[in-house]
Amino acid sequence: MATHETEMALAALDAHKRSMGGQTIADFFRDDPNRFARFHVELDDILFDYSKHRLTETTLKLLLDLARTAGVEARRAALFAGEPVNVTEHRPALHMALRNRSGRPMFAEGHDVMPEVLAERAKMEAFAEAIRNGEIKSASGTRFTDIVNIGIGGSDLGPAMAARALAPFISSDLRLHTVANVDGADLGDTLKRVPLETTLFIVCSKTFTTIETMTNAATARKAVAALLGEAAVAEHFCAVSTQLDKIAAFGIRSDRVFGFWDWVGGRYSIWSSIGLLLAIGIGKEKYEKFLQGGQDIDTHFVEAPLDRNIPVLMAMLGIWYRDFWGCAAHAVIPYDERMARFPAYLQQLEMESNGKSVDLSGTRVEYETAPVVFGEPGTNGQHAFFQMLHQGTTIVPIDFLIAARPSDADAAHHNLLFANCLAQSQALMLGRTIEAVRERLRAQNMSPAAIDALAPHKVFEGNRPSSTFLYKKMTPRILGQLIALYEHKVFVQGVVWNINSFDQWGVELGKELANTLTPIVADAGRSTEAFDSSTAGLIATARAYR
Repeated sequence: MATHETEMALAALDAHKRSMGGQTIADFFRDDPNRFARFHVELDDILFDYSKHRLTETTLKLLLDLARTAGVEARRAALFAGEPVNVTEHRPALHMALRNRSGRPMFAEGHDVMPEVLAERAKMEAFAEAIRNGEIKSASGTRFTDIVNIGIGGSDLGPAMAARALAPFISSDLRLHTVANVDGADLGDTLKRVPLETTLFIVCSKTFTTIETMTNAATARKAVAALLGEAAVAEHFCAVSTQLDKIAAFGIRSDRVFGFWDWVGGRYSIWSSIGLLLAIGIGKEKYEKFLQGGQDIDTHFVEAPLDRNIPVLMAMLGIWYRDFWGCAAHAVIPYDERMARFPAYLQQLEMESNGKSVDLSGTRVEYETAPVVFGEPGTNGQHAFFQMLHQGTTIVPIDFLIAARPSDADAAHHNLLFANCLAQSQALMLGRTIEAVRERLRAQNMSPAAIDALAPHKVFEGNRPSSTFLYKKMTPRILGQLIALYEHKVFVQGVVWNINSFDQWGVELGKELANTLTPIVADAGRSTEAFDSSTAGLIATARAYR
């Protein structure tokens, strides 16, 4: 946000915000009966409604002016051209190539990556189909019934989220599981649920050194070898990685290894061979629909004008609230139980991408970047944290997601679910004044003294912003579209904040310190003198407890 043009755009937005005075979202609707028509975008089977926001046509124009002066269009072109937009690691960020089904070439620093992408995709899909149809069998000669994905971060969040979201499309004779936490309870509980004789393990680690993943993989390997014999390891494990020597040493056959590239960030890797769990679960045809959904949004993001461009609108609304209204959090509430892991998936996508405090030049920024992202499915969230969303002192913009038609669920239940979703966004916007509360209490024949005491507690401030994503029905293609919408939203915000959305150096220090601490925690004879008093004291107490 450093150029003169950008500073002018920021100043114009700041002045505009102050000029809005006490106008509320409800006022905007009263003044403009056609507000919804003006502030929504429909794309295929998704409708993005952003009418319940603190904005006018002027606000939107000024936000898009900021996007242009920040260079969103030029940076978007660089992203799709495969230029090294990840400047600290000198890499492109070309995850869009992984879902490219158009036949067009895509280049990473001048090299067309599509032949190798298509070859790897075909290899992975063929393996997935062979597992599904029983062509590839377990060591006992029977079909696999359970698939366990072992990964962490993007190698877990993507497969775990997508497999749950698309549960109605998963073959009825397959059960999908995911393991991520190095806490032995995660793998231990999974091993109790699965029959090892018919379980396939997918080990997802680009380097095949990720400590959590490899610890879990080694324990799973030990369990398989103990029950089925050492030779069974080759039949019951496959890998998504690039380190063939390490994979071979583990005992995995070379024809069961699927790779991806260093221009694929972990939080974008669901589109790569990391999607193997999903491909096995839903099959090649539906998996290709999932990829198509991502490509749909790539096309929309590149071709749609900024004022009709859903990721750009999402991004600039986020900028508006984060940097001008001081909103430090953003909630994502899918009214879909199977989308329960979607907020967690977005936590990594947004907070790992844009949780940065220095700009592209390494200079500390003087503005706020990524908000805290959180969420749970509706209606569960209504009985947990919605109290704070409605009456708390902090304003939290919200994304609601809801299908018009349920997937494999009772229609009467879905009508109630749908009504709740609309009711929450309406209540957040409208609120309830002290006068309206008093009138309702008088209608209940309460005494004036009782009304005076109770009324302030029942006031809803309202004027709390939300967007709604309404889609026809949750399908593989719709899920692909939703993921890609948020990916490009994050990219646009990174451009406006002038930060690198594609590195994650903030996770390194903790890893380094954990590697140092692990042998000391494991060996009670090791000295803790080099550590601060808190760390040393905790280790000493843990040793005593043990």
